[in-house]
Amino acid sequence: MKKIRDDLKSIYTEAISAVNPIIAIDKHIKRDGQKLQLFSNDVLLKEFNLDRFKNIFVVGSGKATAPMARAIEKILYDEIAGGCITVKYGYTEKLSKIETIEASHPIPDSEGIVGAKKIQKILYDAKEEDLVISLISGGGSSLLPLPPDSITLDEKRGATDLLLKSGATIHEINSVRKHLSQTKGGNLARVAHPATVINLMISDVVGDNMDVIASGPFVPDNSTFSDALMTLQKYNLIDKILPSIIHHLKSGVAEKIKETPKPGDPLFQRITNLIIASNIIALKSAKDKAQERGYNTIILSSLIEGDTANVAYFHSAIAKEVLNSSYPVSRPACIISGGETTVIVRGDGLGGRNMEFAIQSARYINGYDNITITSVGTDGTDGPTDAAGAITDGNTVKRARDIGVSIDNYIDNNDSYHFFKKLGDLVITGPTNTNVMDIRIIIID
Repeated sequence: MKKIRDDLKSIYTEAISAVNPIIAIDKHIKRDGQKLQLFSNDVLLKEFNLDRFKNIFVVGSGKATAPMARAIEKILYDEIAGGCITVKYGYTEKLSKIETIEASHPIPDSEGIVGAKKIQKILYDAKEEDLVISLISGGGSSLLPLPPDSITLDEKRGATDLLLKSGATIHEINSVRKHLSQTKGGNLARVAHPATVINLMISDVVGDNMDVIASGPFVPDNSTFSDALMTLQKYNLIDKILPSIIHHLKSGVAEKIKETPKPGDPLFQRITNLIIASNIIALKSAKDKAQERGYNTIILSSLIEGDTANVAYFHSAIAKEVLNSSYPVSRPACIISGGETTVIVRGDGLGGRNMEFAIQSARYINGYDNITITSVGTDGTDGPTDAAGAITDGNTVKRARDIGVSIDNYIDNNDSYHFFKKLGDLVITGPTNTNVMDIRIIIID
């Protein structure tokens, strides 16, 4: 059992390392004299002559943005005129040319407002002869809050909290965030125009939709005020959300408020958007490490979403199939998947989607001694906790029962964190300074 847990740690550690922001920047941005080169899949995508720019500004937001900024400083140190990024508390790096503002995630706070206003001011001041490098990563939506004047931060924060607990997907949540913001949904592209913008993104969304990553501050928005309102209706939140927010969204539907910029808008002609790290990169690295450790390994998908309990049932069924028939892979087997599930919160306990996946899986694999499962958030934070996830196996339910702990009570109360803390099975990585959603690893020995 110790060997298997060591293997699991080695596999998820390798996966997280593969999406290190500094490595991602170095792979995609290179400097050749006064030429700044932008690469995609090792192919030169674009080249920018630095001599034609008067100033270079760096802005950004997200959990992985600080190391991205450090990498950019290393490449363009003498050229950078200034900049500002917002990051989650504790997710910092030592920077010289770029100001760092720490703020709250996943629920925004006043420091996020301070950072958003500073970034907005930098972009307002940028001229046609200037270059803006934007560094966006997961968490950027919460870390770049700037609601319309008719809505307070507390009102928007309450709406965000309800959405996060509703079971809504990140796509649905961001459709609301974009339409309650002056920074998201392409709105920063409006502010930066007519400066040239290179927008580098680390994806934390299923499908790598650019307009959803941090709610797409520099990306054309495919969602509308109507989509945002329908999301609130879908999850029965209309009567729970404050009237000021509903009024704002309805005003947008009635075209009394300007829509977010859409695909085809000329203001995006001077913007280059590029994803430099994603979940599938992490999964491929995990697969390589698992094979190195001697496991027959498959990747199910990097696009898995939906209710966490259902996803846990599905993965557990595949693990049992391996034991019964050696399909879809023979033992010793390692099954890997990624994506981002959702949890409908009904209790008042503590946890996150990765620990929820683990505690649900514990019930489904109870008594199967040959199955061990972990689910880990690549950002090092699962929900509002200090854990990245948890490990469970076929003996977890029995071990809990032996110390007088009922797994059903903890599931009913959405208290997976304290359940696994009692068993010593939390995965604690600390801040990883990256964020490409989650990694699930199942070992069948």
